[in-house]
Amino acid sequence: MRFRHLIHELAKFGIVGMVGFIVTDIGYNLLHYSSARLGPLTSVTIATVAATCTTFIGNRYWTFRHRDGSGTGRETLMFFGLNGVGLLIQYASIGFTNYALGLTDKLSNNIALLLGIGLGTLFRFWSYRKWVWVAPSGVVPTVVAWTGPRHAAGARRVSVPVRPDPVSAAAEGGGRRAMRRDDPVKNGY
Repeated sequence: MRFRHLIHELAKFGIVGMVGFIVTDIGYNLLHYSSARLGPLTSVTIATVAATCTTFIGNRYWTFRHRDGSGTGRETLMFFGLNGVGLLIQYASIGFTNYALGLTDKLSNNIALLLGIGLGTLFRFWSYRKWVWVAPSGVVPTVVAWTGPRHAAGARRVSVPVRPDPVSAAAEGGGRRAMRRDDPVKNGY
């Protein structure tokens, strides 16, 4: 169940991230290659700030809406701060390509941008889950299940608690094995 929940979160994060990527990519190319002709780092900064505003709304109100927040002010500061770290990852990629390798053509810049966004996105997903929208503490996560076959008479959707798996419960509980009512070891079968 935990893995399924992680996949669900990752899929939503990916959709929001694609929107952010499109904003960053179009913004970067418009700013750097149009008549504005801004430098590569200035262009990526402006484009990433615009994408960050967009992705904050998507992640806060869709991807991680089920997670505990610590107040919109703190979440916003943490989100933008961690996006700043993600931007530094993009700077490293574009800066290395432009200034260390001397590759300033459009293809090289876009490949460097794509690589920087990819690495920054991995950092962002991990850091948002860890520090911005943390898993609820003391609250048992639930999933929606059916009481019978979906189309059977009387079948209805119910909220079922997700039980921790023995490995992660042992790691969190000081080595004790998680005991459940339907645990075959505890019940002797």
